Amino acid sequence: MAAHNPAQALNKDVQEASYEASSQALQTLTSAAENKNHGSHSVIHRAASHEESHSWIAKHFPTSEVLDKLEHRFKMGNYVIDRRTGEKTFEDMSIYVRIGMHLLYYGSAEEKALSWHKTQDLLKAQSEKMGKEYDAPESKEHIPGFIASFDLESSMQQMVQPDWKQYPTFNAFFAREIKESARPIDEPDNDLVTSSPADCRLTAFPTLDLATKYWIKGFGFTTARLLGSEELAQNFEGGSIVIARLAPQDYHRWHAPVSGTVESVTEIPGTYFTVNPQAINEPGTIDVFCENRRSVMMIRRSGTGARIAVIAVGAMLVGSIKYVDGVGQEGAEVRRGQCLGAFYYGGSTVIVLYPRGEVVMDEDLVKNSTEQECETYMQVGWRTGVKV
Repeated sequence: MAAHNPAQALNKDVQEASYEASSQALQTLTSAAENKNHGSHSVIHRAASHEESHSWIAKHFPTSEVLDKLEHRFKMGNYVIDRRTGEKTFEDMSIYVRIGMHLLYYGSAEEKALSWHKTQDLLKAQSEKMGKEYDAPESKEHIPGFIASFDLESSMQQMVQPDWKQYPTFNAFFAREIKESARPIDEPDNDLVTSSPADCRLTAFPTLDLATKYWIKGFGFTTARLLGSEELAQNFEGGSIVIARLAPQDYHRWHAPVSGTVESVTEIPGTYFTVNPQAINEPGTIDVFCENRRSVMMIRRSGTGARIAVIAVGAMLVGSIKYVDGVGQEGAEVRRGQCLGAFYYGGSTVIVLYPRGEVVMDEDLVKNSTEQECETYMQVGWRTGVKV
């Protein structure tokens, strides 16, 4: 039976009305978060299940029927298991992610013509808009509200600069640097261990086939498309994959999962779809990992000589992806746990590909990812597996 897509239930007129309503809602939302509206920044992160969020979105749609039909299969969030405590909690989807889900369905195989290109242009324009807004000096006024919204007061003490007033812009704060002592790596003397590349919600799969069975269900995903190279993809036939999703409230830098030498860095242009699990898990939509803007770093791993791919994937409202000085160039030596780069405002994902036999993923991570189809909360440096 063909996979069901929420957009398939709508006729052409309703689809167009839904697109225009979603487009207007996103533009209005990002305008509300502009620097001139200092008190409105929290709106963009409000939970999608919040009563005010639903009523705010509904006013942009011509009828409640249009909104209800488009959303009848949407979830308003997802479960995450904390690796250290074992606690399973539900995380609400932010309102801007919810709007992004609306727009994603216009990239389906059946509706990939005019609306598809309009969606790409819209997401690019709005992401660039927010990037410019948060690079402006006035944007620092958004910082205290962001800290309060996500209860980040205590975590600021882990940062190299703990005083938010010292950050010149919101983006400088968003990409804040953490003290190395705050993220020690597990088993630092064992070069065969692999680590989480980020503070994130993580899934791990021993094979790419399992990843596409349980998690990456959009059409069009291949390692060749993800890496932008058929030749590179051959290194990962039968290999393993780690997917690390960074939510806006997370520390937003990514780190090396292994030690080694940088062989190459390739920038691949793309769009800015949401990387929320609902977007990744929904059959019948495009695969956002292969459509979004991304940067592919190839590392020759110390000790084993294997080639490891670390892919930084931008997402909805991400302004830019930047490597730290001296890292994003051929020949650079990196060590496990070392900071590689930073994402500026928005959500994002880091994907790590390992060749067949290069790592045995830790059992608890695989169980959570497959049997429970659930992400695991991880921090930089926490172990993800080991070569045996």
